[in-house]
Amino acid sequence: MNEIRYGLVAPAGQAQVVAGGPVRGVVELVVGAERRGFDSVWVGDSLLRARIEPLALLAAVSSVTERITLGTAVLIPAYRHPVQAALTIASLDLLAEGRLILGVGGGFPGISEPEFELSGVRFRTRFSHLDDTVHLWRRLWSGNSEPFRGKVLRYDWLPEVPRPHRPGGPPIWLGGITPTALARTTRHYDGWLPYPPDVADYASGLAAIRTARTTSDRADTPLTPALFATIVVDDDPDRARAVLRDYAETTYRMPLERIEQIQVMIAGSADDVASRLNRYVEAGAEHILLRIAAVDPVVFTTQLDRVTGLLERLPRVAPS
Repeated sequence: MNEIRYGLVAPAGQAQVVAGGPVRGVVELVVGAERRGFDSVWVGDSLLRARIEPLALLAAVSSVTERITLGTAVLIPAYRHPVQAALTIASLDLLAEGRLILGVGGGFPGISEPEFELSGVRFRTRFSHLDDTVHLWRRLWSGNSEPFRGKVLRYDWLPEVPRPHRPGGPPIWLGGITPTALARTTRHYDGWLPYPPDVADYASGLAAIRTARTTSDRADTPLTPALFATIVVDDDPDRARAVLRDYAETTYRMPLERIEQIQVMIAGSADDVASRLNRYVEAGAEHILLRIAAVDPVVFTTQLDRVTGLLERLPRVAPS
């Protein structure tokens, strides 16, 4: 039976860092998460919304942790030069001694276009750019520096980069649940990291990936089904909902009702939150990332204690 793992999304957004004090506090938070029993810790990526650069933050965290897996949820490769990113990620994986997982994505229509324009990447070719980048990384990490010819990336000369700690480099998970994302996960990626609010969509998406993967070139490569969920734990349902609403409006500048049509957003008692998360486990999720819906450091600390207690109520072994 597969073990179910639980990760904590670190509060590394600018609003959270400003409210919570020195950035070093985020590093100390990750050390505490390791002691609390979390299996992994994750950081996001954005140019539009100021946040601590995720690879730099994970490099700092790698030196003060021993067991916990370090991940990006999600990294947008288009914001970095592909070759330089291959070097940075290989170096980070060496520092972390193979504890790195890369969740990657291609941005969000209606939101990410300015970031791609700033980065010099055409938004309409973002998926080809993402897949090319991942293929290039894997080649460089395997010691192959021959000329590269992808759909949009082409290099006549490539440098050698350090071999990552893990042969071939860290696992790469793809975010997204559109039919195109499911097909690309099947063909190119090591894990799936969506956040669908309807568990039935999660179940059907995973079934589609697994069915298609059996006849793909990656049929023998393990796939990790993951989930990104935003939660608030509070016995008072109205108060829990208010906290979730404040977080959605502060983070996205959109009403909660719109955000929860796109993402898993759960507010309620520990039993309620555990019950809803368990439905995703029953649907096949094996690594659940928990983002605490809090900007204020006092609220976050209170929630972290409750979420730590929540871990005791969550399943640790996948259903047979």
